[in-house]
Amino acid sequence: MRFLAITLIVHRPDRVTGVLKPTRDRFREVLDNALLAEELGFDGFGVGERHERPFLSSSPPVVLGHIAALTRRIRLFTAVTTLSLLDPVRAYEDYATLDHLSGGRLELIIGKGNGSAQRDLFAVTPEDQWDRNAESYEVFRRLWRHGRVTAATRFRPPLTDAEVWPRPFQRPVRVWHGSATSRESVDLAARYGDPLFSANVTHPVEPYADLVRYYRERWAHHGHDPAAVAVGAGTAGVYVARTSQEALAAYRPVFESNLAFQRETGLPVVFETLEDYVERSSALVGSPQQVIEKVHRYHERLGHTVLHLHADAGGLDDRAHRRSLELFQSAVAPVLRAEIPDPPFPWEPVAPDTGREPARV
Repeated sequence: MRFLAITLIVHRPDRVTGVLKPTRDRFREVLDNALLAEELGFDGFGVGERHERPFLSSSPPVVLGHIAALTRRIRLFTAVTTLSLLDPVRAYEDYATLDHLSGGRLELIIGKGNGSAQRDLFAVTPEDQWDRNAESYEVFRRLWRHGRVTAATRFRPPLTDAEVWPRPFQRPVRVWHGSATSRESVDLAARYGDPLFSANVTHPVEPYADLVRYYRERWAHHGHDPAAVAVGAGTAGVYVARTSQEALAAYRPVFESNLAFQRETGLPVVFETLEDYVERSSALVGSPQQVIEKVHRYHERLGHTVLHLHADAGGLDDRAHRRSLELFQSAVAPVLRAEIPDPPFPWEPVAPDTGREPARV
């Protein structure tokens, strides 16, 4: 099993202290967390993309470019790239550049994105967002693989024998499809034989397991090898301590603050108590053995071989957050790496650039 640390770069007052960090300090925190993830042995670090309050993650290529310069080993993920909002040509240029600067450490998780404010900002409607996402991915995918592309597009000017630079380092980059609540992303992933990343953070496991089951069915329908399926999954929160009592006591203020925020902002409340949250959500709060057992229970439902954890402290103090991640890596990750397989592909650059000219299409 492989492990990612991810951030959406949420920027709101601390969930416990109420203090709002300056924007520059929040970005510095993201960089520090990426360095910590590499130091502790995480396999990847992901940066989300949102174009609305309270997120600072509107430009993941810039943030990941800085992280690429500070790190050497860890793979760099987007979580997710909102292709429904973006011009696929411009997105390709940004990420092909980042692919070279990182030495082929880039992987993308794509999706249509969430939030009505960012849809309004880019003049995308609920009726056309899925069509935009599919079209943008088709163009992006072809640009990555071919030297010249012709495409009769609906949502951007058509391409006629278009040549886009730079040519990428990886041939091609690996693209995961983020899946939360609908079948459209799942269908797109299965059609192209791409891996799926289940959000798995808001609800109990059942709806996510249903979508993963559907993904496997569509994967087989399109004639792909069942042994090549790769699924990743998120977690709603993490705090690992020596005992369950210690973990619950430390995490309770974080949960109660999140619960109050959900009620104040009108967000749906799924888990009313910390005990219910720990029992029925994907949160990994407990002793190392409890966390190991919970990941196994989810693996039985999802079959995932990649797991993401939150990179941010999220209301914990920095020292407590670091202790939790250190304990996860020393007492939890080695067991899960031994007992749950890796994804069915090497964790390294995909067919790196050899200097050959790409095909024309």
